Order: sequence, then structure tokens, then C-alpha cells
Amino acid sequence: MTPILSARNLTLRYPGGTAPALDAVDLDVAPGESVAIMGASGSGKTTLLHCLAGILRPTGGSVTFASGAGLVHVESLDDDGRARLRREELGFVFQQGLLLDELSALENVAVARMLAGVPRAQAEAEAARWLAHLGLAGLEQRRLGELSGGQAQRVAIARAQVGGARLLFADEPTGALDSATSAEVLDLLLDAVREGRTLVVVTHDPDVAARCARTVVLRDGRVVSDTAREHAADRASVTGGAR
Repeated sequence: MTPILSARNLTLRYPGGTAPALDAVDLDVAPGESVAIMGASGSGKTTLLHCLAGILRPTGGSVTFASGAGLVHVESLDDDGRARLRREELGFVFQQGLLLDELSALENVAVARMLAGVPRAQAEAEAARWLAHLGLAGLEQRRLGELSGGQAQRVAIARAQVGGARLLFADEPTGALDSATSAEVLDLLLDAVREGRTLVVVTHDPDVAARCARTVVLRDGRVVSDTAREHAADRASVTGGAR
């Protein structure tokens, strides 16, 4: 099976750095797979996610994404090309969600579609369907300050998927949540995998990693472990997967 995402000899050096943040990383991610990236602080896990997602341009190596239109060499795209790729093909969920405080839940999701050129009425209809799908029906007009942390992450997950992204990137999506809410958010991300999407998640939490199909461990910018688990995403319940 052709990987949906592939990195070869991926290297990144920050200006002034004495050692590479990423050092010759090779990684393949299959369609429909859930992959956890772990490692100590400073190991390079968030840097790896940012290079895979086209947020950062590596200083060496390649990143290939199998888009609906064919293979895309992410590292070769200019800034506008990488921004378009992120907007049209990828979805993102971060620890704080990166949502806009001044917008409602509905507007936070709809704006992702409007930026892609979708008319406002259609974008809001699509956003409302995704919010309802993720259990937020009736909360569409609430602003972020009126939502719990778990509800805000549901908004972020809706925004990540509303455009039809086939590949989701999540960076510590449960890091600011209590254990029960963390498990609920992870359930939603793994639901997306069961619905056919691919998930790459950076986490420090072994319980999150244990529910993913694979765990990749970084140390000093290098992959030191890559472990697959059979049926990991399906074996933990909402309560059983959390600490």
C-alpha cells in the first residue's frame, strides 16, 4: 500500500543550533493509520510534526504526501503552496485549539471553509453539521469563553475535518484536559480514523500512545523506536483508555 505520508532522510537545523533538531528521520504513514509520536522535551517530536505538515520547511530530506490529485513533494512547495496544502488537504488540532476567542463555535468552524472560498451560508451549514456530529448541537453560538476545555477541543476537531481533510495532525490535543475529558477527545480523533482518516499525534501521554496503532519515539532528533500494536485504536473504551 502506498503511504499517505512519507519522510526520507528528513533533517532540520535551526539557525545557530549546534545539533540538528531532526537528524535523518525516515517515516511512512499508511492511509487509515493512527501514529503517536513520543519523546522527551526537546527530542524533536513537534518539529517533526511541523515538517510533515508543511508548517516548517526542512533543511534536508523529503516529505511526500499522497493527495487526491497525486503525490505532492511538500518540501519543494513555496510558502503559498504549503499554505494551500494545509488549508485544502490537512487538518490540525493543537493543545489550545488555536481557535479565535471573538468568534462563536459555529464561526470558528465555518471560517475554515470560507477561507477556502466556500460561500458563508454553505460554510455555516457544513459547520453546524460537524458540530452536531461531535455532540455540540445547541452550542453553535457560544463563544470559546462559554465552553469547557473539552467542548473547545471538539470545536477544533470539527474545524480540522470540515473541509474533508484525509490526514489529521494533532499536537498534545489532550495536554490541557483532565483524564476523563482527554479520553473523550481521543475517542473523537480515533473515530475519525475509523471513518477513514489518518492521524499523526504528538503526545507525552503513554495512554494516548497505547490507543494508537503505532508509536514512534524520538531522541535527539532521531527515531529510536517504531512499535506497531494490533487493533490498538479499538481496544480501549472512553474510561479504559484514560489514566
